[in-house]
Amino acid sequence: SLWRPALLLLSQVPLPAGGRQPTFSTTCARCSENRRLRQKRVISERKLTRYFVDHRKVRVVGGQGGGGGHSFYSEPRKIFGGPDGGNGGDGGHVILKADQQMKSLSSVLSFYQGFHGEKGGSKNCYGANGAYIYVKVPVGTLVKEDGKVVADLTQHGEEYVAAYGGAGGKGNRFFLSNENRAPTLFTPGEPGQERVLHLELKTTAHAGLVGFPNAGKSSLLRAISSAKPAVAAYPFTTLNPHVGIVHYQDYEQVAVADIPGLIKGAHQNRGLGMAFLRHIERCRFLLYVVDLSVSQPWIQLHDLKYELEQYKKGLSERPCVVIGNKIDLAQSRINLPLLKEQIDDRVIAMSALTGDNLEELLLHLREMYDAYVKTEQSRGQSPVKW
Repeated sequence: SLWRPALLLLSQVPLPAGGRQPTFSTTCARCSENRRLRQKRVISERKLTRYFVDHRKVRVVGGQGGGGGHSFYSEPRKIFGGPDGGNGGDGGHVILKADQQMKSLSSVLSFYQGFHGEKGGSKNCYGANGAYIYVKVPVGTLVKEDGKVVADLTQHGEEYVAAYGGAGGKGNRFFLSNENRAPTLFTPGEPGQERVLHLELKTTAHAGLVGFPNAGKSSLLRAISSAKPAVAAYPFTTLNPHVGIVHYQDYEQVAVADIPGLIKGAHQNRGLGMAFLRHIERCRFLLYVVDLSVSQPWIQLHDLKYELEQYKKGLSERPCVVIGNKIDLAQSRINLPLLKEQIDDRVIAMSALTGDNLEELLLHLREMYDAYVKTEQSRGQSPVKW
């Protein structure tokens, strides 16, 4: 008998168009928790090229200042009250602000203009200042003007005033003096600053995966993080940098960037060399991914370091580790001892496909991250946190 009111209410619920009773209530909060969350749409690498933008040309104009007021105070029995025109408000600035949630410059428009200041009013009322316009850009955005770097936004929340708003005009009250008791002079507001800036994004991550095409960088990033870069059997599968986050039990997070594959002559802008090398420049330490199944894999490592050194001096000398990928193949087991004889860096042999020896890589990655944090703290600087 206790369930009759509930059954009566359910019987009064209108049926959907198909004529079937709904499997869950549309109003009950407890039933709504059982709904399956809609899965995130997987974006292919080809479609991702339309969303990922690492350079943008932007024209910014500050808001114009409001004009000064022109009026004279007058009321009964006080006809000659004097000038009371207030000053105009300043124009709004256009400000670039680094936001950690932004991962691309695709949402940045080609033109921004600040809000104008309001005109000064009577009774010595000043005009309101124009509101600021904040343009969110990813962390690691480089701002250039005429080829010169004017700002480098490397910290979350860091701001740069791209265009200043114009100053507000002066009202006739401002020009009151003993020589001129009834000034009629007032000035208009000044125009805002106008600039053409070039925004350039350099991916900010703790570690960077560096290697030739088809070395297994994307498969490795899939194995150690939840990132889903495209994986295929043809070269240049990855066309844009991907950042994966490696989570540890003490809640520390290490960001690993999958840099698109380099080729010989990348420092001369062969292929898309400059666009790729620009993202490696921000990484604190490097993970060289070498294909152990090819003949003489140590030549790959020498070529990679040569390209990095030619692009920027000292880039190849950053803390690094060599990852010998595809150890599950028979030829890779033969080349592994030969690789260790040819180079002095530490070599971690693993397979991104099967997950062999993945724990050693994760432990060494944490050691490199802890060393980086300790070095930054000893210098009095705050390390980059994710």
